[in-house]
Amino acid sequence: MSYVSPTDFVTKMIDAGQSKVLMSTRDTLVRAYMAGAILALAAAFAVTVTVQTGDALVGALLFPVGFCILYLLGFDLLTGVFTLVPLALIDRRPGVTWRSMLRNWGLVFTGNLAGALTVALMMSIVVTYGFAVDPDEVGQRLGEIGEARTVGYAEYGAAGMLTLFVRGVLCNWMVSTGVVGALMSTSVSGKVIAMWMPIIVFFYMGFEHSVVNMFLFPTGLLLGGSYSLGDYLVWNEIPTVLGNLVGGLTFVGLALYTTHARTGRPRTVPAQVGVRDEVPAPTR
Repeated sequence: MSYVSPTDFVTKMIDAGQSKVLMSTRDTLVRAYMAGAILALAAAFAVTVTVQTGDALVGALLFPVGFCILYLLGFDLLTGVFTLVPLALIDRRPGVTWRSMLRNWGLVFTGNLAGALTVALMMSIVVTYGFAVDPDEVGQRLGEIGEARTVGYAEYGAAGMLTLFVRGVLCNWMVSTGVVGALMSTSVSGKVIAMWMPIIVFFYMGFEHSVVNMFLFPTGLLLGGSYSLGDYLVWNEIPTVLGNLVGGLTFVGLALYTTHARTGRPRTVPAQVGVRDEVPAPTR
């Protein structure tokens, strides 16, 4: 599997964060657009499999194929740059500032959104024969997801908002662990295995991923879901983005950086006062 030690892959995380900040605007947008589109296709695939098999676990087991493809191709998700770029800032890498970090986040968000919306339109056409008929079973399910995870939260008020935020935190805890997983090995098979495991957890548990939601909820709106654009933004996308930021940065980025890049001084063995070093004489 060609395992890379934590000290080494954390250094790679910091290097990756710096390289993403220094990337050109064009390349950042192209890579973010493709990442959003591929992840959206993976979400559509997982929903289709779940509807056709009646088993959500099967959909969750297959969803990570999109995540693995986009990272092996070097594309960028917002959830990933939330974790990697701040480490380069904290490490005081040349060229990495608060302004450049926010610029990167803004460009990746824009690219992810554009890619997800493109696939949302395409899938809406597919499940309605170009809006000529009512949505098929998959299309109906997409509309139900959007309604349940917007106005469904709103029904509980502040408690619903807290639940949404925490699901966003838990999501990027797992997704960013998958991002790190890609750095844990130098082989393709090792990278895929390390990425696959945490992504299954996030998807099957129904945690909230900001980029996946950029596809699911606009698709639901295009297919006549019973919620509004405002519902989507207030009762899903904005709290999810904030939760993803906290989850990835706190539980993955900072945790690994603190203990592997800025390792604390090891404890020393205290001298034992009054203990003689010579070997005792054998007893008769």
